[in-house]
Formats: sequence, structure tokens, C-alpha cells
Amino acid sequence: MIKENFYDDIEFNIVGIDEVGRGALCGPVVSCAIQLKKTILKQSFITEIDDSKKLKENKRNELASLIKKFSIFSYGICSNKIIDKINILQATNLSMKKAYQSLGNNESRVKIDGIESFFLNNRTKFVKNGDSKSVVIAAASILAKSYRDNIMIRYSSEFPGYSLEKNKGYGSKIHLLAIEKLGITPIHRKSFAPIKNLLF
Repeated sequence: MIKENFYDDIEFNIVGIDEVGRGALCGPVVSCAIQLKKTILKQSFITEIDDSKKLKENKRNELASLIKKFSIFSYGICSNKIIDKINILQATNLSMKKAYQSLGNNESRVKIDGIESFFLNNRTKFVKNGDSKSVVIAAASILAKSYRDNIMIRYSSEFPGYSLEKNKGYGSKIHLLAIEKLGITPIHRKSFAPIKNLLF
């Protein structure tokens, strides 16, 4: 349920940041940093903006296209190779920092979904379950999810047999069976179980 102050962050020009792909077995982790323009408050679709996990894929992609027209946004991406090198937590934090720095608005207040784990500026606030409490974080979650899903759909053509277009790199039964049968691809995260268990 959306709280009454869900939209307040637009009035205060707050930057929202969220990530997607942290628990996937392959592909990148992607973060989005976004600042919504006040004109979005007049758009009827704003009431549909919610945590990306609560939205069906078609609706999420539709909202992503609409949100882009009324926002300034940027993405930060860390590949599976970076994830394996520095671990998923550090890679997630790095992707958020990349998104924030690419936005080029380093003086604004920032709200990040999650529990405090790194420092951006002295105006940063971490919000647990923020994608259900702040419209800017929810918008960031929608854009990040839509962007990463499209990456994984493209990978599904390059690496057939893993149903990446459906599972988006997460550990579905079909994906796990495909790993056992076909082995891993160059985009799989070698530091993640069960892939790590297969390699050693």
C-alpha cells in the first residue's frame, strides 16, 4: 500500500537509487539513479509507479518508457567478471556509485534502497524497502529492472538453452538443469553457488 508521503521526494528534487540482479547466477548487476521532474506529478500513470517486483513485465516496461520522459536518469553496470573479482556486495555498491556519478547531480539529496553500506555524500539516506516507500526509488527500480531484463533477453540469443529470456539469469529449475547439462557461459558468476560447486 502506497503511503501518503510516497510522492514527496519529487517536490524536494531527491535522487533515488536502486539495483537489480544481485541474486542472479549470471549477467550484470545494474543500478539506476533517477531524479523525477515535477511535471510528472500531473501525469495519470504516476499512481502506477511501484516496486518493480510487484509489476508484470509488460506494465514495468510501459512505465519505464513513460518515466524516462519526465526524468533525468543514468545507469551503473558491473559485469559478472567484476562481481567475481570484488564480490557481489562491493559490485552492487560500485554500480550504484557509477549510476550516481553519471547522473552528474552530486549536490542533491539521495535516497537509496537498502541498508546503509557505503557513502555517496553527506546527504545520503538508506531506506529499507525503499521501493515501496519512495516514488523516486520505485522509479529507479523500474528502470533498472527493465534495462537489465533487456540485457538478459539479448544474452538469451547469444547463449541459447538457459531460458535467460524468461529467468533473466536467476536460478530457476530450467536454468539450473541447463547449467548441469551445458555447463557455464562467459556471463555466469563463478563465485556463486551452485556454479562454484560445479567448478571445484
